[in-house]
Amino acid sequence: MGVSGCGKSTVAVGIAHALGWPFAEADDVHPPRNVAAMRSGRPLSDDDRWPWLADLAGWIAAQDAHGRSSVMACSALRRSHRDVLRTGAPGVAFIHLDGPADLVAARVAARTGHFMPVSLLQSQVAT
Repeated sequence: MGVSGCGKSTVAVGIAHALGWPFAEADDVHPPRNVAAMRSGRPLSDDDRWPWLADLAGWIAAQDAHGRSSVMACSALRRSHRDVLRTGAPGVAFIHLDGPADLVAARVAARTGHFMPVSLLQSQVAT
């Protein structure tokens, strides 16, 4: 968990690979309307996030139902967001990645092909 650009995907892929566990990138599950909102510079509201988080919890539950541990990269910035994810399996744990705001902003600004603009980073930090 953490703000965009903090290294969630890189770390999560490494953990999943090292442990041989399935990996999910939560950004890939956002519905088109959420992606369009962020791409246009509008931060998501919790109402935007609830269905997305429920879908992610469903993926966690499916992995758990098959007896598989898994790894996911997801912002999960509020406790209420993490509470939704916890409904997927009883043993969900979180690793919070953080870094200096200027470093994270530079990473986001340097990315290409991602819908999250650097202009929304401060709203994530505030959350």
